[in-house]
Amino acid sequence: MLELADCANEVCPFSGKPVVADSLTRFEGRVVGFCNPGCRDKFAREPSAYPAAVELFRAIPR
Repeated sequence: MLELADCANEVCPFSGKPVVADSLTRFEGRVVGFCNPGCRDKFAREPSAYPAAVELFRAIPR
């Protein structure tokens, strides 16, 4: 189960709103978050369609 405490980012890369516990996913070994399940699912389906979000997540120190 993914935990908000493990999330690498604090705000959604799409909206700038705070991430929420029901909107987490894994990307390249990191737990990343979004402001709602719709944003999460959109990214999870095709991360390469959102290069700015990919770059943001890759830039977060591990």
